[in-house]
Amino acid sequence: MRHRGLAWWMGAALGTSTVVLFAGWLAQKSVAATGPQGETRRPVLVELYTSEGCSSCPPADQLLAVLDASQPIKGAQVIVLSEHVTYWDHQGWRDPYSLDEVTDRQKWYNDEFGLSQVYTPQAVVDGAVQVLGSDGPKLAQAVSAATADAKEDLAIDKAAWTGDGVSFVIRHGDLAAGKSKQALVAVLAQDETETPVKSGENAGKTLRNIAVVRTLKEFSSTTDGVLTLKLPGEDKHATGPVRLVVFAVDKHSGRVLGVAEQTVTR
Repeated sequence: MRHRGLAWWMGAALGTSTVVLFAGWLAQKSVAATGPQGETRRPVLVELYTSEGCSSCPPADQLLAVLDASQPIKGAQVIVLSEHVTYWDHQGWRDPYSLDEVTDRQKWYNDEFGLSQVYTPQAVVDGAVQVLGSDGPKLAQAVSAATADAKEDLAIDKAAWTGDGVSFVIRHGDLAAGKSKQALVAVLAQDETETPVKSGENAGKTLRNIAVVRTLKEFSSTTDGVLTLKLPGEDKHATGPVRLVVFAVDKHSGRVLGVAEQTVTR
């Protein structure tokens, strides 16, 4: 993690075979970026659909943290989001970070990918490919493949706290032809969370997550000027850094056309 460091997350993952296998696979395949200093990396968005009520999700949460902290995929600047769904909330533990908007977003992806049902943990890479979120090799391969796709220039400017949210300006080069077919999605994500789970499938565990989505809003791709995202009521008085992630998407396919991230601290 950016603040606590990779060792903290790997320490949390000790004994988790999925993470160990992922690290071994990276070493074997020589995927880790070892290019010259200043090597150009293309941003790749990884959305992880997860839940604190799902016993299969912690290994995927840990993999996401490793990707975020170590940035091991050559040519990729991985921008991650942990998106907590609501449909586990009636299985013994209500995830305090679950959002209806996230559940709806995953259902939309489910239809686009032609899947029979939604599931966790699910990782969606650049809105174009979905894999099991705890399958490290397949996730790494999907991220690596995404670096071959050209992205639109997208940047966040003048991001600052304003009351109970963040104001910002989006700077981008010329969008691809057909602006009406595109949208901008802006997200505020809590940088780190730590939850002692008292019931449900993960009872007795302390779960750690990164980039936990707290609010998500779609804007028109033609939007200009200052934009604002507000945190939900329970988060208004939270302290610490928040990640602002903005991405341009094809409204029909969901494919990510450009993505940028900035951390904002109160």
